[in-house]
Amino acid sequence: MKIKRALISVSDKTDLIPLAKALNGLKVEIFSTGGTLALLKKSRIKVKSISELTGFPEILDGRVKTLHPKVHGGLLYLRNDKKQCAEAKAHGIQPIDMVVVNLYPFRETIQKPGIHLHEAIEQIDIGGPTMLRSAAKNHESVAVICDPKDYGRVIEELKKNKGELSQELKRDLAVKVFRHTSGYDSQIAAYLGEKFSGQNDLPLMIDAALERKEILRYGENPHQRAALYQRAGTPSRFSFEQLHGKQLSYNNILDFEAAADILREFKDETAVCVVKHNNPSGISVDREPSVAAARAIDADPLSAFGGVVGVNRKCDEECVKVVMEKLPFFEVMIAPEFTQKAITLLKSRKNLRIVRVAGINEVDAYDIRFVRSGVLLQDRDRPIWETETELRKNLKWVTRVRLDEKEIDDLLFAWKCVKVVRSNAIVLTQGKKTVGIGGGQMSRVDSVKIACMKAGDLTKGAFLASDAFFPKEDNIEVAHQYGIRAIIQPGGSIRDQEVIQACDLFGIAMAMTGKRHFKH
Repeated sequence: MKIKRALISVSDKTDLIPLAKALNGLKVEIFSTGGTLALLKKSRIKVKSISELTGFPEILDGRVKTLHPKVHGGLLYLRNDKKQCAEAKAHGIQPIDMVVVNLYPFRETIQKPGIHLHEAIEQIDIGGPTMLRSAAKNHESVAVICDPKDYGRVIEELKKNKGELSQELKRDLAVKVFRHTSGYDSQIAAYLGEKFSGQNDLPLMIDAALERKEILRYGENPHQRAALYQRAGTPSRFSFEQLHGKQLSYNNILDFEAAADILREFKDETAVCVVKHNNPSGISVDREPSVAAARAIDADPLSAFGGVVGVNRKCDEECVKVVMEKLPFFEVMIAPEFTQKAITLLKSRKNLRIVRVAGINEVDAYDIRFVRSGVLLQDRDRPIWETETELRKNLKWVTRVRLDEKEIDDLLFAWKCVKVVRSNAIVLTQGKKTVGIGGGQMSRVDSVKIACMKAGDLTKGAFLASDAFFPKEDNIEVAHQYGIRAIIQPGGSIRDQEVIQACDLFGIAMAMTGKRHFKH
């Protein structure tokens, strides 16, 4: 069936003019509304107002424009049903063969600071989703386009097929519409649910439409298929763009997102980390990215081999030179920005994945994890910098030996680092760099031993951070054997007093934070 009549009404007007010109060239009659109508007329595209189709004006400040039988009858009547065709003709309903609609920017609106509820409600589209659903329901006869990214292939088919579109394309577009409207309604429900139920309540319902964005190289192992899915019609504040290298794998994405989570803890400092299997092998901060990179790699050069390197500032040529000199092989490098010289140098390694990450400091409200029994949701463990002033003020020194302000800075660096290591987590630091990391063990004392083994001679005078309390004083005995200077931990064990007494016996300073940071 040829496209003879189209209805265009879009909020996002990206790339619309080439599509409208192509339709004009094929003698398609175009109807439009509001700002879209004005744009098409300004661009000298032959177009008619929707009122010329319905015989009814736009009313209620534009709230009602397309909710009319001549619109939805034209979209919905079955072209191969004689009774419906006769009924449409009797009521003066003309067929509409194409709908080009995208929706009011609800999500973009609610992300703006200081937005009032009534402003958000005005961005709830009614006519748009209704037209999309009507057209998508009758997709055998009506083409429906909700995404500007599809304009190109629609134009190509129209020209190739002399004004017709294939059933395959129309079906693809219809499925996309239902995904899009589902995601749009989910955003509204989530926002209003939060507004009406109170800010302190967890959501009563999670309803997210996810669409496949990228086929991945493979899953955790080469025999497993994998893909990345994202919320339909919902751009994430945290996003990435691959600039170079082999196709990403499932593990690559897990590791570079772990790197981003680590770097997020150091918003106000220049930080570099190296990640292997979702855990850091090294973390360091310094004014110069190249110095931080050298220190992060040197923290555990053996484990850093084949890892993901993350930088939280613009990555320059000097930083890249250091990483490439120290690491003969690494899988991925991420940063919010790269200089052109840095990109050129990185591209000298054919398969190295260069990933530019946007929104690296964005913190989601919740952590969500899919499990076989359902979906787990929890409040996000917020970055320590958000409450660092309060943390310093309430730090509880429980030993006779205490630290001065400079040493407390270094101790809090260790606390930020241990937060991002898999439990049971132990981190040793010297200055603003890690020297030994032990995590993911079933026994905390084993994590202490591993961290000390990794640090070697650098345990002497090091600071030790533990993500949770010490169940027994044996951890302190191991720390003393390796010359640990000070410890930071949450406290809360029924044997805290024995742990404190062991620290006093060995002259180790210890502070308690009162907050645990398990990461499973």
